[in-house]
Amino acid sequence: MSLTAAVWIVILCALVMANLPFLLERRLAPWPWGAASGAGPAALRWGLGLIFLAGVALWSWGTLALVGGSFAGGGAATALFLLKLLFSLAFAWALLALPGWRGGTGGVKSFFDRLLEVLVGYVLVGTLGFSLELNLGNAFPQRWEFYAVTLALFLVLGYPGFVWRYMLRRRPR
Repeated sequence: MSLTAAVWIVILCALVMANLPFLLERRLAPWPWGAASGAGPAALRWGLGLIFLAGVALWSWGTLALVGGSFAGGGAATALFLLKLLFSLAFAWALLALPGWRGGTGGVKSFFDRLLEVLVGYVLVGTLGFSLELNLGNAFPQRWEFYAVTLALFLVLGYPGFVWRYMLRRRPR
């Protein structure tokens, strides 16, 4: 895989993940508060939230091992690498789709819920970018400045979804 292809994959995933919480009304994460979590005891809701965060951590570790440790040299190795990459992205999609399947739409999400979902998306895309960097060569050590700038860029990528959700006037039907 070339550096250009890896950069465009990360940019495309970042654009989708930054806007998805604003464009969808269904939940992407099983937070234990809000209108959708009214059913069931509080311990079960908090447990599901912690299991979801553990699933995100497991996905991050698995992506680093699976995609970051692969060799994409050419021919069959590239096909195998792309298959691993697609498997990793499909697992992330299933992880984010699970709360919606479990709880349905569940009412209106608050801005705080959407912001937390954007941060989960930032972690997922950042892990994918770091694993692609590991695949291409040596990963460079990052300090807090890197994460502050990339988070700001991620939030800028999510601005179209924010405008769509909160700033456009909608006519009543």
